[in-house]
Amino acid sequence: MKKIEAIIKPFKLDDVKNSLSEVGVEGMTITEVKGFGRQKGHTEIYRGSEYTMDFLPKIKIEIVIPDNREESVVNAILKSAKTGKIGDGKIFITLITESIRIRTGERGEDAI
Repeated sequence: MKKIEAIIKPFKLDDVKNSLSEVGVEGMTITEVKGFGRQKGHTEIYRGSEYTMDFLPKIKIEIVIPDNREESVVNAILKSAKTGKIGDGKIFITLITESIRIRTGERGEDAI
């Protein structure tokens, strides 16, 4: 099993969610996060004073999938989250050694 974590721009969430549904993803966890990479934030003016917004709002999507679905899920995220501009985000893939459904006790891929 693999865990896919994608950090995307907030306005791309619906596009990504729809793309993932099309490739058969049935569940995901979404978290509103803040961060920065090469963008380095930006400056804004509030009540006449300039200040730096170091951390930009992002969305983190977490999905656990069987190994054989990795490529289709990653491609769906890439296609739907890309704007071609800096700050489009990142995708991280990690190995999952076990999953357990609390309600039924099912384990492994049966639990996802």
